[in-house]
Amino acid sequence: MIPYGRQLIDAEDIQAVVDVLKSDWLTTGPKIGEFESAFADVGGAKYAVAVNSGTAALHAAMFALGIGPGDEVIVPAMTFAATANCVVFQGGTPVFADVDPDTLLIDPSSVENRISPKTRAVIAVDYAGQPCDYDTLAAIARKYNLALVADACHSLGGRYKDRPVGSLALLSAFSFHPVKHITTGEGGMITTDDPKLAEKMRRFRNHGITTDHRQRNAQGSWFYEMVDLGYNYRITDFQCALGLTQLKKLSGWVMRRREIATRYEAAFPNMPSVCPLAVRPDVGHAYHLYVVRLNGIDRETVFNGLRAEGIGVNVHYIPVHLHPFYQQRFGTSPGLCPAAEQAYNEIITLPVFPGMNDDMVDFVIEAMKNVIHGGE
Repeated sequence: MIPYGRQLIDAEDIQAVVDVLKSDWLTTGPKIGEFESAFADVGGAKYAVAVNSGTAALHAAMFALGIGPGDEVIVPAMTFAATANCVVFQGGTPVFADVDPDTLLIDPSSVENRISPKTRAVIAVDYAGQPCDYDTLAAIARKYNLALVADACHSLGGRYKDRPVGSLALLSAFSFHPVKHITTGEGGMITTDDPKLAEKMRRFRNHGITTDHRQRNAQGSWFYEMVDLGYNYRITDFQCALGLTQLKKLSGWVMRRREIATRYEAAFPNMPSVCPLAVRPDVGHAYHLYVVRLNGIDRETVFNGLRAEGIGVNVHYIPVHLHPFYQQRFGTSPGLCPAAEQAYNEIITLPVFPGMNDDMVDFVIEAMKNVIHGGE
């Protein structure tokens, strides 16, 4: 089975982890800061805060902004549930904006239409790896005095108007799940240029406590204070060691993802039933996912046919407002975000990951041809 995404681990990665396992620090140690510093450089930000998942990164961002009961945060309907869940974790209300039907990125006009006196922030999701229209979103945020947050879990290594992802919003959240651009097993990061927000998130990941064990050890002190209600969202040193070696390979891996996407795009004009998502000319797409829309053919037929051929296709995503939790808790229903809902019925995710060779890509293309022609 060729999966839709997969990690790539080599001997350098393994040795880096082993070296830390043999050291004195398995958590709250020196590798945390090293990874944060290296990641901030790649993301074009002054600060980076490492946590144990992309979900924790989003939650920390909401905490740092002070989101709470009575606050609304606008999120796109086409995303993973964590984008909205992080608002709910803080007692806030996610308000779902629709997406542009060509790119499936959050639609700035839909964002502006959803703004109310309770709106505090907007979370823009770089769906599939393509950065959103951050200039337009930033203008809306300034106009209404809102915080702009980037859910950049899909777009590490991407660019917007020659600016790196990680520098495009007040806070940018990343994930290091194994199907993402680099992995730490599980892990996440938030980048920002605001030192106060960075410090709030560092406390938040450590129970709201002012110092961690290594800092107290260096000071020869036992004393600490809990000043916020935080969580144990800490990441380990051996995860950060893996992240450091993975980060060195990021640019080459993103290049390979783009090569695979180009190979797909060259094949699909000959298949009218397959329509790749549009890519805006002012972005550097990072291709976490390669998503196509299917026209005039049943998605379930294509999904089952490709799985039968040994291709681990997937669907990203069920619009969040259609999940039972959101319908029951917040009263959302079909018809709220028609572009996202229509796309959901048509999209399918094809494999794209750095370990794919050209033969594997061609196998996917040929299987797509066979399944499409058999289903028409």
